[in-house]
Amino acid sequence: MDRKERALTTFRKPYSCAQTIWASFADTDEATLAYMKEKSGGRAPDNMCGALFAAIKILPVEKRTQACAEFEQKAGSCKCLEIKSQTKTPCEDCVKFAAEILEKNL
Repeated sequence: MDRKERALTTFRKPYSCAQTIWASFADTDEATLAYMKEKSGGRAPDNMCGALFAAIKILPVEKRTQACAEFEQKAGSCKCLEIKSQTKTPCEDCVKFAAEILEKNL
């Protein structure tokens, strides 16, 4: 199973959006998973999507701006509330977009 597939499989079973990206693409521990859970569901800084937040934390600094732009192009926004209320992009798609960005940039 590749990392994108693992992220899609573990989303909500048992992980939140940020947790599933982190657990699929980075070394993890219980403290980091707890931190990522706190940043899910629109609770990341500036209301950023949790899946994108986790992806940004994994990516090298020089790739983060482009990753945000690419995510916004796919999801319609980088902000959870806007994604849910305006673009109506499903959370599963946001997890998929974040995973695709990581696969391409790591």
